[in-house]
Amino acid sequence: MRRGPEPLGGLHPLLAGRFSPYRFDPAGGVGDEALRLLLEAARWAPSAGNAQPWGFFTGRPGEPGHARVVPYLAPSAARWAVDAGLLVVTLARRHVGATELLYSEFADYDLGQAVAHMTVQAQAMGLAAHQFRAFDLEGLTKELDPAPGWAVVSMVALGRAADAPPETRERRGVDELLAAPWAPAE
Repeated sequence: MRRGPEPLGGLHPLLAGRFSPYRFDPAGGVGDEALRLLLEAARWAPSAGNAQPWGFFTGRPGEPGHARVVPYLAPSAARWAVDAGLLVVTLARRHVGATELLYSEFADYDLGQAVAHMTVQAQAMGLAAHQFRAFDLEGLTKELDPAPGWAVVSMVALGRAADAPPETRERRGVDELLAAPWAPAE
C-alpha cells in the first residue's frame, strides 16, 4: 500500500490523529467512568432497524475477565495487547429475534459501527484503540460461551499509547477508494 496524501484540512482532529498503537503503557489504566463512557459511545451507534446487535465482554488487568481472555491471544497480539488498560471482546447477535430470519446480514456491519463509535470516544478521552482479530476464535468462544445467536467477532485493546503516533501513515487516496472496486484484480 502506498502512502496516500495527508488528511484534508477540515477532517476532525479526532479522526486525523487516530492510530492503532503496537505498545500500550501498562500504567495507563481505564477506570470505571472511562469504561462506562466507551460503552455509552457504542450504545449510540446506528444499526439496521435499530436492532443494536452488539455486545461486549470486557477485562482490565487484574480482573478475572482479563485473565479469561489473555490465554487466547495469538503471540503477535499478546506482545502488545496485554499491556492495554482494557481488552474488549466484541460480539454480534446474528440471529434476528421475533422474525423468521435466521441470520442478520447487517449484524457484523452494525457491530463495526459501534466499535468505531467506541474508538472515536477513546480518542476524545486521550486513549488509543487497536482493533484486532489475532486470537483463537474457537477457544475464546468456548471459554466465554455466548448465548445462542451471538458470535465473537473481534477484540479491541484500549489504553494509553506508549509511543507517539507515527509521523506518517499509509492510507489509500480517495481516488483509489472510488476506483478500487472497479479496477481489475492485481
